[in-house]
Amino acid sequence: MGTDVAEREFTGDDRVRFRRQVSRGTEAIARMLADGLFTDQGRPPEPLLGMEVELNLVDEDMNPAMANATVLDAIADPDYQTELGQFNIEINVSPRPFVTDDTISLEQALRTSLNRAEERASRTDNHLVMIGMLPTLTHEHFAHQWISANPRYDLLNRQIFAARGEDIEIDIAGVPLSERHAGERLRTTTDSILPEAACTSLQLHLRVAPEDFAAYWNAAQSIAGVQVALAGNAPFLAGTALWHESRIPVFEQATDTRPLELKNQGVRPRVWFGERWINTIFDLFEENTRYFPALLPVCSDVDPIDEIDAGRIPALDELRLHNGTVYRWNRPVYDVVDDRAHLRVENRVLPAGPTVVDTMANAAFYYGLVRGLVESDRPLWSQMSFNAAAENLQSGARGGMEAQLYWPNVGWVRPDELTLRRLIDVADTGLRAYGVSGKARSRYLSVIEGRAITHQTGSAWQRRAVLAREDAGEDRARALRGMLRDYVTQMHEGEPVHTWSV
Repeated sequence: MGTDVAEREFTGDDRVRFRRQVSRGTEAIARMLADGLFTDQGRPPEPLLGMEVELNLVDEDMNPAMANATVLDAIADPDYQTELGQFNIEINVSPRPFVTDDTISLEQALRTSLNRAEERASRTDNHLVMIGMLPTLTHEHFAHQWISANPRYDLLNRQIFAARGEDIEIDIAGVPLSERHAGERLRTTTDSILPEAACTSLQLHLRVAPEDFAAYWNAAQSIAGVQVALAGNAPFLAGTALWHESRIPVFEQATDTRPLELKNQGVRPRVWFGERWINTIFDLFEENTRYFPALLPVCSDVDPIDEIDAGRIPALDELRLHNGTVYRWNRPVYDVVDDRAHLRVENRVLPAGPTVVDTMANAAFYYGLVRGLVESDRPLWSQMSFNAAAENLQSGARGGMEAQLYWPNVGWVRPDELTLRRLIDVADTGLRAYGVSGKARSRYLSVIEGRAITHQTGSAWQRRAVLAREDAGEDRARALRGMLRDYVTQMHEGEPVHTWSV
């Protein structure tokens, strides 16, 4: 959805033309793979770390601030952009080399940029929060009026509701805050897709050679459950204690274009883990074309096959726009830079925050683990069913460190034990293969190790902090605001979340 789309109405002819163009784009991908037209074919690309970090805005009282236009004007930095909700912005971190100590340099640059943005935002009496889900959001903040001003967001909202034909229902049964508490449940309906905006993410991009894409995507799918269990940071929404990583079910439900009847028929959801391991990136683009109708059928007159025949690299605008409205947790990305095409895996399962060093640790663990798994003697995904990986994602998001995950040659295991006994070493091997220095590997993997030892993720800390405040006599709303204020304080202090006190 990075493309600006003008506000308009779509006709049946628009949809037919768009379907044809997306199909031609899929044919073009197959042709480019066969003819070796991707710049990285036959050789691994330079290791680069790229990321997008979504941020929330709050006022002085820790309530959501519907002020992204004002804040972006104050920040005045093209790296910061709007997001779906007026209480969101996003920073795009330009790709940097992923070798030696460059990851530490990236950490320092990201911290400097966020500190500068916070200082400028504070002049408008607003503040940035790096968190998976803003705990002070309530149902009232999902009203249509709070969609960001860019026309593409309202157009996307209207197209989802046109496809669905009825209001969106959010229905999530939560995990009890403690043994003496019953599980809570959030049931609400909304006439906008703004609950999606509550899901603020860390999105990691990994550029890969076309022949290696399937292995890296399969590896990323394999570890999704471990990722969310170790990094959960989204336990509350609308005053309700939900999952450790509530972004997963909220995002799945908030952008669901299917009414109940289509769900019952087994129609695939647009927020999708997938249904099988793949052999080539073409498998994913073909599935997107085959299974999902257009949401934003904006067409050009450029035929991508004609572009290839003329010796040019096609932009594939329609395929890329369509791909941006199929919300895979690991998304395939086709991009063209300086007239050279390349492919990326976009990892979308992680929440934002809590701190910059936690963010870098999550990134390092992901990059190292997928590289280590890809280069292992026997592919992990050849030893487990795809359904097991999908169930791991749901289990890890729901239970956090207490989840039970399936792992080949281990069976059912908690994520902390799996990480400490096996995955830290695999991630270290993968980072070493990239050329990351021992200093950087130790810095970031020690953060992951610390979370596994203490069982304290961002989500676990939030849940404990709210429980302590409620035990001291505060009601839920006051406890959430107080917890968030303490969270922001420790976020700025910058120590990793596993060291935070309640």
